[in-house]
Amino acid sequence: MATAEVSSNIKKLQVKRFKPAEDPKNTYLTDEKGLWAWLTTVDHKKIGLMYLGAVAFFFLLGGLLALALRTELWTPAKTFIEADTYNQIFTLHGAIMVFFVLVPSIPAALGNFILPMQVGAKDVAFPRLNLASFYIYVIGAIFTFIALFNNGLDTGWTFYTPYSTTTTTSVIWVTLGVFILGFSSILTGTNFITTIHKLRAPGITWSKLPLNIWALYATSIIQVLATPVLAITVLLLTMERFMGLGIFDPANGGDPVLFQHFFWFYSHPAVYIMIVPGFGIISEVITTFSKKHIFGYWAIALSSLAIAFIGFLVWGHHMFTSGQSAVATTVFSFLTFLVGIPTGIKILNWVATLYKGSIEMKTPMLYVFIFLFLFSIGGFTGIMLGSLSADIHLHDTYYVVAHFHYVMMGGTLMALLAGLHYWWPKMTGKMYSEVWGKISAVLVFIGFNLTFLPQFVMGAQGMPRRYYNYIDQFTPFHQTSTIGSYVLGLGLFITLFYLLHSLWRGKKAGSNPWNSRGLEWQATSPPDFHNFDHTPVVIHGPYDYHKPMEEFQLGLAVSHNGHGEETDVKESKVTTN
Repeated sequence: MATAEVSSNIKKLQVKRFKPAEDPKNTYLTDEKGLWAWLTTVDHKKIGLMYLGAVAFFFLLGGLLALALRTELWTPAKTFIEADTYNQIFTLHGAIMVFFVLVPSIPAALGNFILPMQVGAKDVAFPRLNLASFYIYVIGAIFTFIALFNNGLDTGWTFYTPYSTTTTTSVIWVTLGVFILGFSSILTGTNFITTIHKLRAPGITWSKLPLNIWALYATSIIQVLATPVLAITVLLLTMERFMGLGIFDPANGGDPVLFQHFFWFYSHPAVYIMIVPGFGIISEVITTFSKKHIFGYWAIALSSLAIAFIGFLVWGHHMFTSGQSAVATTVFSFLTFLVGIPTGIKILNWVATLYKGSIEMKTPMLYVFIFLFLFSIGGFTGIMLGSLSADIHLHDTYYVVAHFHYVMMGGTLMALLAGLHYWWPKMTGKMYSEVWGKISAVLVFIGFNLTFLPQFVMGAQGMPRRYYNYIDQFTPFHQTSTIGSYVLGLGLFITLFYLLHSLWRGKKAGSNPWNSRGLEWQATSPPDFHNFDHTPVVIHGPYDYHKPMEEFQLGLAVSHNGHGEETDVKESKVTTN
C-alpha cells in the first residue's frame, strides 16, 4: 500500500493512502437491518434517507394538489370543484410545499447525509438529537394532517389576520403543526453548526471546506435565529383564537399589520433557508462536471453569509401596500436591491467556473444549467417587486406567483434534483439511467416554463392570484399553464420511476463515478457505517482538480481516537513512496 508522510510546521502526521473499495461488503445499508433498526437509528445517513422519503411523500401530495388547482382553472368558471374547496386546496398546497418540502428538503435530507462525510466525521455532533429532530418533524406533519381531515384550512399559507382569527377552518391544528415543525428546524441547524465547528477531519481548515458546507452553515444560522420568531407568531395567533387577547384582531384592539411584520421577519429569511443550501449543491456539481477549480471560492463562501445577514433586513418589501411609512418602504426597497448583489456574485462565479472547463453534460449538470436559467429569471423579476412603483401594480397578482415559483421551484427544486442525481450513486451504490434522466430533465424544463411563463403575462395584465373565477381574456394563459403543469408532472413522475428502478436494476456505481475530488467521494458507495474506515486527512482543497486523485485518499496511518486538529497538516508537504 502506498504510504505518505505529511509534515507541518506544527505537527507531523503519519498518513497513508486509503483507496476506497469498489465492491464493499459492509455498508450502512447492511450493518443494521430491519424496520426497528431504521426507526431507532442514530446514523445520519439513514436519518437523511428517512427525511428524503418523507419530503418525497409531501412533495407528491403537494404536487397532486397543484395539478388539481390547475385543472380547476382550465375554465373561467367552475370546472370540477367548489370555490371553498379550491381555497382549501391552494392553502394546503402552499403550506405543505413551503413547510414540509422546501424548508427541510436540502438541509435535512441531503444535508444530513452529506455534511458529516464532507467534513470527514463519523456522524453529526448530536446523533440522538438528530433522530429527535426527525420525529418532531413527523409530529408536526401529523398535526397538519389532522387539519386535512378536520374542516381543512382556507387562509392561504401566510395565515394573515384578521381572517385567520375568524375563519371556522382548522387554523389551530396547522399553526401548532408549524410551531412543532420549527423545533425540528432549530435542532437540525444547531447540530450542523456544532458539527462544522468541532468535527472536521485533520487538515480541513475553513479555506478547505466545500462550498456546500459553507451554504449549510449559513442556512443553519438563519434556522437558529429566525425560526423562533415564527414559532412565537403562530403561538400568539393560537392564543388570539383561544382567548381573544387583542394582539392581531382589530375587533379586540389588535393590529393585523403587526402579524405581517412578525410573519415576514421569519418568512423572508425562510426563503434563504430554502435556496441557500441549493447554492451549495450548484457549487459542488458545477466543479465536478467542469473538472475545474471553482472561480472565486471566498466570494461564493462569504456571499452565503452575506445573504443570511441581509436576508433578516428585507421583510418589509412584502408590505409595500400595507400602510408603511414612505421612509420605511424606501429603506426596505433599497435593502431588497442590496440582497441581490451576493446572489449575483454567485451566478457570476459559477459561469466563470464553466469557462474553459471540461464540461460533462450528465443529468446533474443538466439540472445545474436549468437552475441557472430559471433562477436568473426569478431573480431579475424580483427586482420589479422590490421597486416601489412596479410592486404596487404587481402586488397579489399572478406575477408574484410566477416569480415565487421561478425562485423556489426553479431554484430550490432544480438544485435538489441536481443534488439528488449527483449523490444518488453515493447514497444507494447504484447508477440510474442517464437517458431517462436527460429526458425527464427536458420535460421538467419545458413543463415548468409552460406553466409559469404565462403567469408573468397574466399578472402584468392584472390577473389576481388565488381567484377561483376569472374573465375570459385570461383563458388561453390559464390553459397553457395547466398543460404545462401536466408536462411538468410527467417529467417528475418519470424521475421517480427511474430512480426507484435503479435500486433493483441499476448498475453498480463504484466509489467515485464522477471522478470528483470531494471527500465524500473517497468513501465507498454506499458508505461504511462510520463513513470511513479510517480518519481522513485532507491536504488539498475540494476543487483542486489539478492534483492527483491519490492525494485526496489519505488517512491517519495509525489508529487515532479523535478527529485531530485542523492545524495538524497546515502548510504541509507530501511525499509519496
